[in-house]
Amino acid sequence: MSGIAPLLDGTVVASAAAALFLAPRVLRRNAPAGRKGASFGPEPVLAAVVALVYLNQVLVAVHVNRVHHGDVSFITRYLPPGWFDVPRLDSLAAHFPAPELLAPSVLRVQAFLELPLVLLAFVAVVRRLDGALYVRLARSPLIPLAAASYTVAFCAVEWDLRNPYTVDDLVLRAIAALLTPPLIARLARHEPPPEAEPARNPFRFALDLWAYGQLMLVMYDTALLYNLARLGDHLPSAAAALAVLVATRAVPSRTPHPPGPHTAALAGTIGRALALFLVPALAIRYAETFGTPELAALAGILVIGAAARRDALLLLLPALPGAAVGYAVAAFAPGPYYEATLLRSATGALLATTAVCALLDTTRTRLVVRS
Repeated sequence: MSGIAPLLDGTVVASAAAALFLAPRVLRRNAPAGRKGASFGPEPVLAAVVALVYLNQVLVAVHVNRVHHGDVSFITRYLPPGWFDVPRLDSLAAHFPAPELLAPSVLRVQAFLELPLVLLAFVAVVRRLDGALYVRLARSPLIPLAAASYTVAFCAVEWDLRNPYTVDDLVLRAIAALLTPPLIARLARHEPPPEAEPARNPFRFALDLWAYGQLMLVMYDTALLYNLARLGDHLPSAAAALAVLVATRAVPSRTPHPPGPHTAALAGTIGRALALFLVPALAIRYAETFGTPELAALAGILVIGAAARRDALLLLLPALPGAAVGYAVAAFAPGPYYEATLLRSATGALLATTAVCALLDTTRTRLVVRS
């Protein structure tokens, strides 16, 4: 167990308790009215943050190759294996002026960008499911609480991997925690008035969830670990994920007809799960590795249980094949690491559950018509 385990475990308990207390209250509120004007949601800002992350990776490569002559041991001695596979970029590095001024590109710039990257990605996924839910969450206390919880988790891991830049990183992460929630709330103020009763499309959301998750995994492999030299290996999967996000834009997020009871129950449970996981998500993930895995698992089960409690009877039968598919994917087609396996398993489970819900609703409709 890591020395930061007590801090992460405490964050898991506090953030899960806060989510279980506040998220139901946020969900019961009507979405705040937005201002007039066009709204593009969080995705353009998220794309800008992604661009800044990759721009910083290029600057890291210039700095490493010009100032440290390609030797990354000055920083990798403080980190676990698998970091800083930096490309040479000889032409750019040779002509870049004052490369020594790029020293902050190593760890510090990214320390500031990671929180907005993660939170903007989360609310962008929520908006793909339901714009009203996005507005509720973005303009609620859950976002500042999530920023605080994520920052504690980031800083705990930062401290566990102490290096000469750690103090700078902690300060930058604290600044990002103060600036990111107002930014997300501001973006949500321009969202158009939501429909009273959204009929969400769980199938489209499952595809969107996979695509966003896949893009985040590509970023993790190539940018967040400073492995820009590996970007070429990940371009096909990134292109596939982007193609899915573009394609699902053409699929209505709301079904043209009122959904059946099983599909409606699944969509509602997904929305509640997103709201409940918003605050403790990162603490639960890091506690799996640096804290107490059993506590993290218990917190996750409590959150899922709270999300599914209202519609447990309707979802019990569809959840069984969904769980079986999720387990089979994890057992027989695991990813290269935990997050990749989790994404594959969750996507398979959600698609299977959605299909069974649709089948049950279709069967029910046919029986009603015949009777």
